[in-house]
Amino acid sequence: MIQRQNRVAFIGLGYVGLCTAVTFAARGFNTIGVEVDAAKRSQIERGRPPIHEPQLAKLLKTGLRSKRFAVTEDPSIAASADIVFITVGTPSRADGSIDLTYMEEATRQIGAALRSLRGYRLVVVKSTVTPGTTRSVVLPILEDSGRKRVGKELGLCANPEFLREGSAIEDALHPDKLVIGAVDDESGRRLKRLYRALYGTAIPPTLVTTPETAELVKYASNAFLAAKVSCINTIANIAQNVPSVDVEQVAHAIGLDPRIGPLFLKAGPGYGGSCFHKDLQALIAFSRQRGYDPDLFAAVEKANEEQAAKVVELSERLLGSLKDKRIAVLGLSFKKDTDDVREAASLRVIERLKEKGAEVAAHDPMAMRNAQQILGKGVVLEEDASSAIRRADCCIIMTEWPQYRELRPADFARLMRQPNLVDARRLYRPQDLAGLNVEAIGLGRGDGGPRGPNLAEAEIGGR
Repeated sequence: MIQRQNRVAFIGLGYVGLCTAVTFAARGFNTIGVEVDAAKRSQIERGRPPIHEPQLAKLLKTGLRSKRFAVTEDPSIAASADIVFITVGTPSRADGSIDLTYMEEATRQIGAALRSLRGYRLVVVKSTVTPGTTRSVVLPILEDSGRKRVGKELGLCANPEFLREGSAIEDALHPDKLVIGAVDDESGRRLKRLYRALYGTAIPPTLVTTPETAELVKYASNAFLAAKVSCINTIANIAQNVPSVDVEQVAHAIGLDPRIGPLFLKAGPGYGGSCFHKDLQALIAFSRQRGYDPDLFAAVEKANEEQAAKVVELSERLLGSLKDKRIAVLGLSFKKDTDDVREAASLRVIERLKEKGAEVAAHDPMAMRNAQQILGKGVVLEEDASSAIRRADCCIIMTEWPQYRELRPADFARLMRQPNLVDARRLYRPQDLAGLNVEAIGLGRGDGGPRGPNLAEAEIGGR
C-alpha cells in the first residue's frame, strides 16, 4: 500500500518533469503531473510521449494503466501531494540570462493551491535556476501566495537534475548522485527520506547543502563538461593537420589519466541540446551581472560555435567549392536516441553549407519533424539514408545513429555521384572505408604513411 507521504506531484511535464514523474510511478509512488499545454497533456494522457526517449513510452503507459500516474491541468490537485516538484522550463532571454516567468507563475499557483490546505508540504525546485533563485525568488512568492511560512508549514529545497538526453530514464532510476539544497533542516530531511523510499539501499551519494550551492552545482557540472568537449575538439582540429595523428588514440591515452577520465572526450562537431549552451550562457550572464567576466566559458562557447565551420572545411577539402554541390547530412538530432534538435551542430553545419551555395539533403531516424520546423523548405528531408546520399557529391555524418554504420563503402560508391565522406562523429574506422575519399574529425591528413593505424586498436578496442 502506497503511503500518503509517498505522493508526489510535478508541475510541468517537459523533458525533466515527465521522465522523472514516470520513474517515480514505476517505483510505486502515486504521482500527479500538471501540464497546462492542452495538446501536450492530451498526448501524454493517451500514453504517447511528446519526446523520444528510450523506455519513456513503456513507463508512461504502465503508469497510466496502473493509475500510479495521473495528468491534470489543475495545480490545486497537485497540492494534495506531500511533495511538489517544480519542473517548468527556464528559457533564455536575449542576453543569455534565464527567464523565470514560468517558474514564478508555477510557484504562485502552488502557493494559492496550498493556502486552504492543512499539513506540511515540501516544494522542490528541480528546474535549472541560477544561484539564489530558490531563496530570493521562489520563497517570497510561495509565502505571499500561500500565506504560509517556509520553515513552519512549508518546506523548500533546490534539487537539480542531472539527466542525460538519450539515457534519462536510466539516469533517473540509477543516478550517480543526489544534490539537495535545503532552506532548513526539516526540508532536507523530508526530501532525503523521499529518496530513501525511492532508491532503498541503492540510494546514491547524497549531498545536503544550501540552495545556492545546489543551484551552482548544476551549472558547474555542465560548464565543466562543455569545456571538456571543446577542449578535445580543439585538440582534434590540431590533429587533423598533422600527418598520421588520430585524436581518438590521443583521447584514449589522456582518458586513462584518473585526473581526466574517459567521458566526454569524443571529438565531434560540437555539443548541442537543451542544456550546455543555455546553461553556459546563463552562467556567463549571471557572473557578469555580479562583476566578473568568465572568459574561459565564453571561449568554450566560441570554440563550439566554430566547430561547425571545421566540419564544412573538411567537405571543402574533398570537393573544393561547394556551390551547386549536393551534400547529404546524415543525422539531425544533437545526439543519438533523442529527437531533440535544439542547438544541434547539424543545424549550424547546414546553415554554413547553404551559405556556400550547396544543396542539402538530410535524414534522421527520429528528428525529422522537429528539424523541419526549424529548417523549413531550404533543405530536402529524405525518407531514408540511402535516398539522402543518392547522387550526392559528399556525405557528412552528423549524428552517431547506429543505423548509419550499416552503410558500407559499396553503398556510398554505388549511390553517390562522388564517393566523398566526412565522418564528423568518427562512426567508422578509417580502415573500413577503403575506396572512399574520407575526411574525419581529428584524423591527420595522410603523408604517405598510414591513416588510422591499427597499432593501438587492441588497447582501444574495436567498435
